[in-house]
Amino acid sequence: MRNMKFKKVITLAMAAILALGSTACGNKGASDGDTVKVGLLHSLTGSMAISEEAVRDAEVLAIEEINESGGVLGKQIEYVEEDGASEPSTFATKAEKLIDSEGVATVFGCWTSSSRKAVKSIFEDYNNLLWYPVQYEGMESSENIVYTGAAPNQQIVPAVEYLKDQGYKKVFLLGSDYVFPRTANMIIEAQAKELGLEIVGEEYADMDQTDFAAIIAKIEKADPDIIVNTLNGTGNVSFFKQMSEKNYTSEDYMTMSFSIAEEEVKTIGSDILKGHMVSWNYYQTTDTKVNEKFVKAYKEKYGEDRVTSDPVEAAYDAVYLWKAAVEKAGSFEVDDVKEAIKSGEISFEAPEGTVTINGDNQHVSKTVRIGVVKEDGLIYETYSTEKPVDPDPYLKTYDWAVKANLQPIE
Repeated sequence: MRNMKFKKVITLAMAAILALGSTACGNKGASDGDTVKVGLLHSLTGSMAISEEAVRDAEVLAIEEINESGGVLGKQIEYVEEDGASEPSTFATKAEKLIDSEGVATVFGCWTSSSRKAVKSIFEDYNNLLWYPVQYEGMESSENIVYTGAAPNQQIVPAVEYLKDQGYKKVFLLGSDYVFPRTANMIIEAQAKELGLEIVGEEYADMDQTDFAAIIAKIEKADPDIIVNTLNGTGNVSFFKQMSEKNYTSEDYMTMSFSIAEEEVKTIGSDILKGHMVSWNYYQTTDTKVNEKFVKAYKEKYGEDRVTSDPVEAAYDAVYLWKAAVEKAGSFEVDDVKEAIKSGEISFEAPEGTVTINGDNQHVSKTVRIGVVKEDGLIYETYSTEKPVDPDPYLKTYDWAVKANLQPIE
């Protein structure tokens, strides 16, 4: 019996040591031989597939371009793909599989804040690195995540300032019922108070909700000047199509959306969305030489009918930024790559313009661009900042935000 207990103690101790080793070096073996293995983690099924499939395609394009030009540190990139299936719990399971079972060097993935928050502790516990490509609500910073989409001061805050400057006064807040819309609206409410805007309604829809009749009735009753829209996924399709069925256009109820890009316009229809406003950092129509090349390459690979978008471009940038960080580090090891990122010297000549990772908070500098949807299904810039805006995920540089004592919503 004593021997059995002793063996059990030894077994548990060995298991603990192995677990510790996997936590400390979650990418062990990722760069064996002539290849380096990375993970792609997006929703290829479920309500978010409408948005995330195109993001995955951009990452594959970047990987193939890099491989054709010689790879990273002399190694070809091999990608392993998992489907988050639009469920945060599935994202968590698949993230752990990519890190622990597949032993990837890094992961490019997620869209919703719910999915990102579901995997955050996994990347931290295993000490791996997630490259997150979508605008989000801020109030977060992790050494194990690089945020290549916009922080709130690079999308939400300037959009509300723009609305104020354009004369809008009565605001209706509409969003999907999860972290990003609720936190975004908390920020907007504090900013609206500072700017003298009136919030005349606030409604949330379940992620899989398809009936918006009750919400539309509340919008009609509130009679807003502007609807600030943080719906995501298929919710946008249902809402705008049902507004169109009532013959409402942008002239009746103008919207400013934070999660409608070219891909969503294509699905919903430009005839329905024409005239509506969006706020991003990049559009397919963004006028740079690098973007001309990017759009051409994307269409050549996936078809002339495909469109690029802000999340697509931010995902593409993420792969190249990881390459730059690895090359500066001279290593694929996560700790070495993190040290390179902290230098504040990791940049990429992106389709949107030069982007640089902030070494303190691991967000990216970005030019703010307000756009309007046109009949051809593309989005055209109506306003932009003169230069890239430094990321401020906690809005520490805004007195009204500090005064409001904004806190993360879990």
